[in-house]
Formats: sequence, C-alpha cells, structure tokens
Amino acid sequence: MTEDAISFEQVIRTYSGLLSRIALAYEGDPSQREDLKQEMILAIWRALPSFRGQSSVKTYVASIAQKRAVTHVSRQRRIPATEELGEEVPSGGPQPDEAAIASDRRSRLLAAVRMLSAAQRETAMLMLEGFSFAEIAETLGISPNAAMLRCQRAKVSLIEQMGHAHAR
Repeated sequence: MTEDAISFEQVIRTYSGLLSRIALAYEGDPSQREDLKQEMILAIWRALPSFRGQSSVKTYVASIAQKRAVTHVSRQRRIPATEELGEEVPSGGPQPDEAAIASDRRSRLLAAVRMLSAAQRETAMLMLEGFSFAEIAETLGISPNAAMLRCQRAKVSLIEQMGHAHAR
C-alpha cells in the first residue's frame, strides 16, 4: 500500500484484525469492545487525511487505535459499573405489601399515642425517637426515675391500645 493511493476502505480492510486485537486487549465486554472498535475506525477516518508517510500505515493505524483504546478505558473508569438486571429486580426498600403493613402499623401506633395522657405522650414520642431515660429526663425537666416510670406506663398503655386496635 503506497501513501499516494491510500484509501480508508483499504486501510480498514487490511487492518481490521489488528483493530479487533487491540480492542480485545483493552475491553472484555463484547458490546463495549465493538463500540471501541467503531471509535477506532472513526478516529482513523478522521486522521487518515493528515497521514504524511512519516511512518508505515500499519504503525500509524496502530498508534491511533492504541490512543483511542486508552481514552476509552479512562472514560470507562469514570462511569460506575452496572449489572444487567434479571427478571426479579431486587429493591432497596421494602416490598409493597411490607410497606403497606409498616404504614398501617405506624398509623395505628400514632393513633394509640394520641390517646395517651399528655405526660405519657411526650415521653412516648421521645422514647420512640430513641432517647434514653436520662435524655428524656433532661428534655422534660424531670428525674431519670420519673422518666423511666412514665415510659413504662406509656408502653403499657400503647400495648393495650395496639392490642385493642388489632383485635377490632
């Protein structure tokens, strides 16, 4: 192949195997490998008019292909890895029936809390938020012992309310 009579089609036909092997060395995924080879071909098509014969056509094509492969790999590293989804798509959250049950429980618990006395309601809400007896006592300005007693009474009342609501 002389530099004067060089054609894009001839270059691709001659060096297609070389491009495939370079792509294979850089990309394991078959569809991504084919995309990479197409990127190489496009880069060669763009660069070929500026070929001045300072190297062989083979080294010129290989150089373009190598540079395109390196660019492809560095771009792929920035893209988060994905997996193909199967028929059963795992959900990060609860299933719809579980969400409905949890929502129903929250609604019943909220209704039961609303039925508590004011003193028990405030301790129950803090308890449900994960406050310790000492934190509840500090928040409400009562002794830790009083906070513990209120929480125990609120808990008994909630269990009774939830039991009655569940039995209905």
